[in-house]
Amino acid sequence: MSSAKPKVIRRSDPARVEIEWEDGARSSFPAAFLRRNCPCAQCVNELTGERMLDPESVPSELSQADLNLVGNYALSMRFSDGHHTGIFSFAYLRRLEPPAS
Repeated sequence: MSSAKPKVIRRSDPARVEIEWEDGARSSFPAAFLRRNCPCAQCVNELTGERMLDPESVPSELSQADLNLVGNYALSMRFSDGHHTGIFSFAYLRRLEPPAS
């Protein structure tokens, strides 16, 4: 089973978040990919699990700022489209498959 504990979290540029996991794996998340996969109640129906956000509405050149830890279990950030309510748990981020760079 892969570790969902980050060893290093870095905002490598305004459009990318990189995580090195405790087991040595690395993930590199473009901001637009994270925004399209935001797990918040605005983006995903809490009752049905249906994705409410149209991924086509998210521009590829999206950036992120204000990358913050939420307790010891998640990250939050503000996207350049103004969205900021997503809490990305480490377990959720580890399950996401970022696009190959």
